[in-house]
Amino acid sequence: MNTKNTPFVIVRAQPEDAAALLAFLKIVGGETENLSYGAEGISLDLAAEQEKLRSQAESTNNVQYLAKADGEIIGTASLSRKHKRMRHRGELGICVKRAWWGSGAAPALMEAILAFAGENGFEQLNLEVRSDNLRAIRLYEKYGFRKLCVFPGFFKIDGKYIDFDLMNLELGHP
Repeated sequence: MNTKNTPFVIVRAQPEDAAALLAFLKIVGGETENLSYGAEGISLDLAAEQEKLRSQAESTNNVQYLAKADGEIIGTASLSRKHKRMRHRGELGICVKRAWWGSGAAPALMEAILAFAGENGFEQLNLEVRSDNLRAIRLYEKYGFRKLCVFPGFFKIDGKYIDFDLMNLELGHP
């Protein structure tokens, strides 16, 4: 499949996307060591993932967007508002299937997240990214994220410590 010219759409995840989303996360987990999980995927079962997506469907605090091509999930991005005294902040996560890197899916997902954050009063967005993941860092910097610090040994994979950059985007204070 020529992913560079294949159209995709960005949609808000719904409970009926749960099974496909869990399968997608196993695929991307096996394609890269940039995520907090591997080919085993995340620890939620189908019912838990459906409930999570159901609770997010109309939420102004949490959202998950999917990039889909021909009905297949090719990428996802999520934003989760922090609690209590950190309520002005949100934690961002984004991943795209390797075959779709460079297709424009990641920027489209980022723009959907930024629009949601702006519409729902988020003042800061935070993320963690491998310090050697220059492609992702360039994407985040393009949208105004700035590196706050390096977290040494954030991951440990096969006995090797991997540093991460902690990044922040100031959306403005009311």
